[in-house]
Amino acid sequence: MLKGFRQFVLRGNVLDLAVAVVIGAAFGAVVTALVKDVLTPLIAAAVGKPDFSAIVLTLNGSRLLIGDFINAVVSFVLISAAVYFFVVLPMNAIVARQRRGEIPPDPTTKKCAECLSEVPIGARRCAFCTSVLS
Repeated sequence: MLKGFRQFVLRGNVLDLAVAVVIGAAFGAVVTALVKDVLTPLIAAAVGKPDFSAIVLTLNGSRLLIGDFINAVVSFVLISAAVYFFVVLPMNAIVARQRRGEIPPDPTTKKCAECLSEVPIGARRCAFCTSVLS
């Protein structure tokens, strides 16, 4: 029983996932600190009020904490923007720079002139309309 568990834990997928979770948690802390310590004070300097938790709507004796919801939405937008501009955009630029000199792979399909369906390159007849391919 322990041998099977050891094989499960030592498989590449489980270790990769464990490393990804740990790195993801650390990266989450970095992004949260960026938003809380840098971006939110910048917004507070521009707008004047970084915390909306004081906004409350009372409806038939029930308190709706609209401000907490607004804080969560603003935090989500800031975190999303930080991840996009500081991670996704630079990584896309790096990948595009690496692929700049690559030759695209040869096509594996062609279009039938009669029905415009995709057929394999080596086909002599279209599988859909049975017309002869050139």
